[in-house]
Amino acid sequence: MLATAHGAPLPSVQFWRYLTSALLLGVAATQARRRTGTESGLPPWRSLDLTLLGGGAQFAVAALSLSALRFLPAATVGFLFYTFPAWVTLWSAVRGIERLSSVRIVALLCALGGITAMVGAPGTASLSPAGVALALAAALVYALYIPVMGVRQRGLPALGVSHAVAVGGTVWFLVWCVVTGALLPLPDVREFGLSVAMGVLTAFAFFGFLSGLAGLGPVRAAITSTVEPVWTAVLGLFVLGQAIGVGTLVGGLGVLAAVILLTLRPGRVA
Repeated sequence: MLATAHGAPLPSVQFWRYLTSALLLGVAATQARRRTGTESGLPPWRSLDLTLLGGGAQFAVAALSLSALRFLPAATVGFLFYTFPAWVTLWSAVRGIERLSSVRIVALLCALGGITAMVGAPGTASLSPAGVALALAAALVYALYIPVMGVRQRGLPALGVSHAVAVGGTVWFLVWCVVTGALLPLPDVREFGLSVAMGVLTAFAFFGFLSGLAGLGPVRAAITSTVEPVWTAVLGLFVLGQAIGVGTLVGGLGVLAAVILLTLRPGRVA
């Protein structure tokens, strides 16, 4: 947001962001392989399916969400996108990947209720069918990405998988920049610095999420991911000076309740 506010094209910001993540994770993954002396967590060029799948999914989510913003308000797009934990839960139950327990259903309802309170449900005004379709498509792509990556990364370290996803995302966003002509002119120092800063944070986010996905499974990881709007609101308060309303506070409590439920053992739920 800060970078694009100064005129930087969004495809260019995303490219430099993913390139920074790829370089940072590449150095970390290389050092880890040298330290362990194993070939686990193959480099991206030796796991092209994982690289193109993960990076392609990240690119598709961004492209679809940004396209939806042309037809719908940001709050509506956010609400529709954050239905992805429901799709992950349904997909995992249908495929038999994870059991659909009552605790997970309650946690899912708490998370979705919290998102509704924070972002706001779509109003009664007429919504663009194209915008709704694009936003839901982004949610569905992300919902498929989570369980598929959960299966595909088994036996591989999260660091190597994160590197592959970042490299794949860099390639896809580079193609987007070339097609749209957004790569040139090069960003100024401020825009480039903000893109690099986002890339560093993205590297940690990729590694953290994929590590959590390996340990928690698709459903719990997806529901826990709904804390993102909570942190966004907190950062918006301190970085952008945006006030936190009652809806955000109530919604944050709902998401927090969902996360706490998922951490309890079955015998302690009552």
